[in-house]
Amino acid sequence: MALDTAKKLEIVAKHGRDDKDTGSTEVQVALITARIIYLTEHLKINKKDHSSRLGLLKLVGQRRRLLNYLKKTNHAKWIALKAELKIRN
Repeated sequence: MALDTAKKLEIVAKHGRDDKDTGSTEVQVALITARIIYLTEHLKINKKDHSSRLGLLKLVGQRRRLLNYLKKTNHAKWIALKAELKIRN
Protein backbone atom coordinates (compact mmCIF):
# COMPACT_ATOMS: atom_id res chain seq x y z
CA MET A 1 0.00 0.00 0.00
CA ALA A 2 1.25 3.46 -0.84
CA LEU A 3 1.35 6.33 1.61
CA ASP A 4 -1.81 8.40 1.85
CA THR A 5 -1.81 12.01 0.64
CA ALA A 6 -1.90 13.59 4.10
CA LYS A 7 1.16 11.63 5.23
CA LYS A 8 3.05 12.57 2.04
CA LEU A 9 2.21 16.25 2.46
CA GLU A 10 3.40 16.11 6.07
CA ILE A 11 6.73 14.57 5.04
CA VAL A 12 7.18 17.06 2.18
CA ALA A 13 6.43 19.99 4.50
CA LYS A 14 8.93 18.72 7.06
CA HIS A 15 11.84 17.85 4.73
CA GLY A 16 11.23 19.92 1.60
CA ARG A 17 12.54 23.33 0.71
CA ASP A 18 8.97 24.51 0.11
CA ASP A 19 5.51 22.92 0.09
CA LYS A 20 5.74 21.83 -3.58
CA ASP A 21 9.23 20.34 -3.32
CA THR A 22 8.82 16.63 -3.94
CA GLY A 23 11.92 15.97 -6.01
CA SER A 24 14.77 16.94 -3.73
CA THR A 25 16.93 14.15 -2.43
CA GLU A 26 15.97 14.79 1.19
CA VAL A 27 12.24 14.46 0.47
CA GLN A 28 12.73 11.34 -1.64
CA VAL A 29 14.76 9.67 1.13
CA ALA A 30 12.14 10.61 3.74
CA LEU A 31 9.27 9.23 1.61
CA ILE A 32 11.14 6.01 0.88
CA THR A 33 11.95 5.64 4.59
CA ALA A 34 8.26 5.91 5.46
CA ARG A 35 7.44 3.21 2.92
CA ILE A 36 10.26 1.00 4.25
CA ILE A 37 8.90 1.33 7.80
CA TYR A 38 5.40 0.41 6.59
CA LEU A 39 6.64 -2.62 4.65
CA THR A 40 8.78 -3.80 7.55
CA GLU A 41 5.75 -3.83 9.85
CA HIS A 42 3.70 -5.57 7.14
CA LEU A 43 6.31 -8.30 6.74
CA LYS A 44 6.44 -8.95 10.48
CA ILE A 45 2.79 -10.02 10.23
CA ASN A 46 2.86 -11.61 6.75
CA LYS A 47 6.05 -13.63 6.76
CA LYS A 48 5.38 -15.41 3.46
CA ASP A 49 4.72 -12.29 1.38
CA HIS A 50 7.79 -12.60 -0.81
CA SER A 51 6.73 -10.06 -3.43
CA SER A 52 6.52 -7.35 -0.77
CA ARG A 53 9.90 -8.46 0.56
CA LEU A 54 11.38 -7.99 -2.92
CA GLY A 55 9.82 -4.53 -3.10
CA LEU A 56 11.31 -3.71 0.30
CA LEU A 57 14.78 -4.72 -0.86
CA LYS A 58 14.43 -2.54 -3.96
CA LEU A 59 13.37 0.42 -1.82
CA VAL A 60 16.33 -0.07 0.53
CA GLY A 61 18.69 -0.11 -2.45
CA GLN A 62 17.13 3.01 -3.93
CA ARG A 63 17.39 4.83 -0.59
CA ARG A 64 21.02 3.77 -0.25
CA ARG A 65 21.84 5.18 -3.71
CA LEU A 66 20.10 8.46 -2.89
CA LEU A 67 21.95 8.71 0.42
CA ASN A 68 25.28 8.06 -1.32
CA TYR A 69 24.49 10.89 -3.76
CA LEU A 70 23.55 13.21 -0.90
CA LYS A 71 26.76 12.29 0.93
CA LYS A 72 28.82 13.32 -2.10
CA THR A 73 26.95 16.56 -2.78
CA ASN A 74 26.01 17.87 0.69
CA HIS A 75 27.68 16.07 3.58
CA ALA A 76 26.09 18.22 6.31
CA LYS A 77 22.54 17.50 5.10
CA TRP A 78 23.42 13.82 4.83
CA ILE A 79 24.46 13.69 8.48
CA ALA A 80 21.40 15.65 9.62
CA LEU A 81 18.97 13.53 7.57
CA LYS A 82 20.45 10.26 8.82
CA ALA A 83 20.16 11.43 12.41
CA GLU A 84 16.61 12.70 11.95
CA LEU A 85 15.31 9.56 10.21
CA LYS A 86 17.39 7.21 12.40
CA ILE A 87 19.06 5.53 9.43
CA ARG A 88 22.09 3.35 10.03
CA ASN A 89 24.88 3.20 7.51
